[in-house]
Amino acid sequence: MSGPIVALDHVQVAAPAGCEDAARRFYGGLLGLEEIAKPPLLAARGGVWFRVGAQELHVGVADPFAPAAKAHPALRAVSRDALAQLVATLEEYRIEVSRPDAEEIPGTLRCYVRDPWGNRIELLA
Repeated sequence: MSGPIVALDHVQVAAPAGCEDAARRFYGGLLGLEEIAKPPLLAARGGVWFRVGAQELHVGVADPFAPAAKAHPALRAVSRDALAQLVATLEEYRIEVSRPDAEEIPGTLRCYVRDPWGNRIELLA
């Protein structure tokens, strides 16, 4: 039996006011996500939206702001080689990459990074 929900539309991470340039550098520049325009009424609130395949990742302004320590989006790379290259690039930019000690999900390579405001981001292939 199927329910009324048919897809995941977007995930939002919180960021402090003035986050837009850093969001574009991290999510757009380093992770390679495509920025998409926010509707005008929402654009006035700040933040940036990105497309991730058929879904979206929204960086929204929160005041007061606190980073998510456990809750996180998981972004899947096209291949293990692509993930390894992305990790190398992140490390070149001195972004700390945390790797689980074991392959906790069979057949899945994963790691974690923090966005510019400390939100946890999972990268996997």
